Amino acid sequence: QVQLVESGGGSVQPGGSLRLSCAASAGKIYNVDVMGWYRQTPGQQRESVAQITSGGRTNYADSVKGRFTISRDNAKTTVYLQMDSLTLEDSGVYFCNVARPTNLGSRNFWGQGTQVTVSS
Repeated sequence: QVQLVESGGGSVQPGGSLRLSCAASAGKIYNVDVMGWYRQTPGQQRESVAQITSGGRTNYADSVKGRFTISRDNAKTTVYLQMDSLTLEDSGVYFCNVARPTNLGSRNFWGQGTQVTVSS
């Protein structure tokens, strides 16, 4: 079992920046784990924002490419999301995710979410 804790959410004006962090407060993060961020707005499904492997391979949603940067610390146990040039559409609750491959598919662990509000 992995418990994840996010931090760094808040309110910002359009064009501003925020940096989210996520670390495991309990359990271990392994090299096989893919860490990432998802976001959700009211009435919408949770959507993928960005993922990163322990080897540094990244994947971004088209809507955030060139504006968001995901990174992972040297110990590979903390993941960050640098969000620049924020727009109103970036508002939502951002969830940290760890996807661990198993024989039955990926097992997902989720943080509690952190609110990001972009408004003028």
